Amino acid sequence: MNHQSKLRKLGRSPSHRRSLFRNLATSLVLHNRIETTLPKAKELKVIADKLVTLAKKNTLHARRQAMSYLYAINREAEGNAHKWTAVHRLFEEIAPSYSERQGGYTRVVRTRKRPGDNTQMAMIEFVEGSVAAKPEKKRKRRVVRSKDVAAEAAASTEKSAS
Repeated sequence: MNHQSKLRKLGRSPSHRRSLFRNLATSLVLHNRIETTLPKAKELKVIADKLVTLAKKNTLHARRQAMSYLYAINREAEGNAHKWTAVHRLFEEIAPSYSERQGGYTRVVRTRKRPGDNTQMAMIEFVEGSVAAKPEKKRKRRVVRSKDVAAEAAASTEKSAS
């Protein structure tokens, strides 16, 4: 029986796999776009979408859950190191931009084959935050045939002549 075999093992132990995805998720939040192998990107998509959904709740409990998953990497800029942690960026910049979106926060795009081992590489990135309204369908215009145009022109000249 093949129970609980949903996730890709990627040839790693469970603890190594967990730390790998924590690393990838933190990098994705900080940089908005990363390049990795296709299987890793597909697994990371699930994790990143769940993190954004968690961040959209914007509660203290959700923030602590995200802190327990993402690494606390600081980008020290102008003395405000705490403002550049991955959790802060996720909750303050990324999640609010998806407030109207119901899911699908990331996309996976295949890029190239890696020269060393010919592995398919992929770019995973956050999609644009604002959701554009669906474009209205263009109404089909009535096709005017040349016979109809000629008949209308003849009718209009008859009316103007009389």
